[in-house]
Amino acid sequence: MDIKALVSQLTLEEKAGLCSGGDFWHTKAVERLGIPAVMVSDGPHGLRKQDQGGDHLGVNESIKAVCFPAACATAASFDRALLTRMGKAIGDACQHEGLAVVLGPAVNIKRSPLCGRNFEYYSEDPYLAGEAASAFIDGVQSRNVGTSIKHFAANNQEHRRMSSSSEVDERTLREIYFPGFETPVKRSKPWTVMCSYNRVNGVYASENPWLLTDVLRNEWGFDGFVVSDWGAVSDRPAGVAAGLDLEMPSSFGVNDRKIVEAVKAGKLDEAKLDLACERILNIVYRFTENARPDTPWDKEAQHQLAAEIAGECMVLLKNEGGILPLSKGDDVAFIGEFAKKPRYQGGGSSHINSFKTTSALEAAAGMKVTYAQGYDLAADAAPDALLEEAVAAAKTAKVAVVFAGLPDAYESEGYDRAHMRMPESQVRVIEAVADANPNTVVVLHNGSPVEMPWIGKVRAVLEAYLGGQAVGLATVRVLYGDVNPSGHLAETIPLRLEDNPSYLFYGGSAKGTEYREGVFVGYRYYDKKRMDVLFPFGHGLSYTTFEYSDLRLSADRIKDTDTLTVTVAVKNTGARPGKAVVQLYVGDADSDVPRPVRELKGYEKVLLNPGEMKDVTFTLGKRAFAYWNGDLHDWHVETGDFTIEVGASSRDLPVRATVHVESTAALPVHYDENSILMDILKDPRAKAVLRPVIEAMTATFQSGGEDSDAAKEAITDEMNLAMMNYMPLRGLYSFGDGQLSENFVADALEQLNG
Repeated sequence: MDIKALVSQLTLEEKAGLCSGGDFWHTKAVERLGIPAVMVSDGPHGLRKQDQGGDHLGVNESIKAVCFPAACATAASFDRALLTRMGKAIGDACQHEGLAVVLGPAVNIKRSPLCGRNFEYYSEDPYLAGEAASAFIDGVQSRNVGTSIKHFAANNQEHRRMSSSSEVDERTLREIYFPGFETPVKRSKPWTVMCSYNRVNGVYASENPWLLTDVLRNEWGFDGFVVSDWGAVSDRPAGVAAGLDLEMPSSFGVNDRKIVEAVKAGKLDEAKLDLACERILNIVYRFTENARPDTPWDKEAQHQLAAEIAGECMVLLKNEGGILPLSKGDDVAFIGEFAKKPRYQGGGSSHINSFKTTSALEAAAGMKVTYAQGYDLAADAAPDALLEEAVAAAKTAKVAVVFAGLPDAYESEGYDRAHMRMPESQVRVIEAVADANPNTVVVLHNGSPVEMPWIGKVRAVLEAYLGGQAVGLATVRVLYGDVNPSGHLAETIPLRLEDNPSYLFYGGSAKGTEYREGVFVGYRYYDKKRMDVLFPFGHGLSYTTFEYSDLRLSADRIKDTDTLTVTVAVKNTGARPGKAVVQLYVGDADSDVPRPVRELKGYEKVLLNPGEMKDVTFTLGKRAFAYWNGDLHDWHVETGDFTIEVGASSRDLPVRATVHVESTAALPVHYDENSILMDILKDPRAKAVLRPVIEAMTATFQSGGEDSDAAKEAITDEMNLAMMNYMPLRGLYSFGDGQLSENFVADALEQLNG
């Protein structure tokens, strides 16, 4: 198909019309030229295809489909291959249903536990988010179905989401909020990118040329079309000029007319409109020419796949005394309404109309399991009768398992959480059951961290997250040891909300929200502050144990243009087969700019039998050591030592090594009379140039101050340098004992700036 020739045949009005939806879920057809419409659909963890009554918040019913685990869960798998398998399954469903693009994955960073949409997002860590998204995209697009990675960019709250401005400095955008998009765009080539509702530093994302053209297309090489989030368009002609190709949903001609008027008035270059049409039609025909409506969609098989994926995602947070796994011969009480009616997905645009669900109670049929409701979700209460029933069940069981978490109303697209607490009714049940039975286990169904005031009273905690429609089956498999848990936290669970780095500024005001914590998001903040947390980033237990040893680097000194190979030995030292999530962190040992203590730069999930040892290898390039330099507007590595740490979480890193990295790029510098000696003397050339300065000032400091000889002798070279560190060059006239002339300073500056 010659797309350029086809666009040249369109009238101005047809071009404008092609750049907005035909309805809520379809692009616009041009029957005169045989241009077809294609359909897009939510969402990131299953199809929400609405044939009638389209809406963006999941109010109207969609077709029966398969709900896979949400991103809050799948990120915890730390398993790229698993996400690719899930993507392939969703791609098959799309082909069967004639859907050209699935609206996902969602990769926005979990800046705060309060974001109502965190269940749709992968992680607080940009490296993990980018790797997970890329794996998912590879799976979907292998089926000739497109993805729409979203929401670009800095969309980290639901409060005022359609108008708020995210006020973020360049370095923070580049290091934290961009990489989750950058990696998939460069590596996996998503067919579309969805821009976000919010403004970024005052400019709506839908009309931000720096975001949509300079960064996304010119730097990262994106070659698909940019689509608006539903209703995210402010100024439509400005959006076309900036690089927003498709407005969704339909504006029913309103914004089409504005585009036509802008072109006719000379305010919008028609060539940019042509380019938007070409980008849209490239994707339309990429799908239609590869459509396979005969693709089978085996929902039952995908239900089993959903259970397998959920089992790989669950995080065993606590397992005191090895109370888990349970024995199938023991009397066990399942307590809590979630055991019978699991909460397995979030609210809003990603809400799937599941063709079936499997609860934990159903999955445990035939086992020695009794059930007590415990609390009433509909009333958000724990009536005394239900509480008494729960306590009675707990007393007669060897182990009591309480299924708890967050109800639907607590977290959803469209609004943020007000706190991190669980419903008081559920806390009451957990504490009463734990008092009645010391062998109490808690299973959590939630899309974002919760406070756990009861943590010291229970023996084990299994974080099931929002695990999809087969979460009950997966939970029982993990509880009874048919599946060895191998999930690890993709986010820190703080002790309390107030500990979160964004706490003071999250949500913001009508003017916007300030990202004052900068790059110190999640564990980057908690580790820098040496702050206690409930469970650290990367944490996850197993029914076996692992040992890390023999960390090897391919070199102890490299240039920033080189690659470093890191190899570590991992051994299963327990009695069960299990999967270790091997995490590699890099830290700059002595940086001139504020940097985190460590940052995740690699991970691998490896299956090991009892006693088995394997080598796990990582390859690190420049970006693993670099920070974003605002003066260069580029990535920069400081010459110096970097730590390489490997282990099971951000706070469980038993093996460590150091590599010296030499920068091949000098930072641009310009010194003047206000430059201080500490900064100047970091320049290798400066010591020779300023040797007379140092000698003269050393003599001045040694001769001044206290009169006693003992005091003078106590002044060391280190003290002299420390006192001189903050001296600007202009201070040399006063403190150089008259030996340093104005000409000398001018000559020194000329040499240094030369």
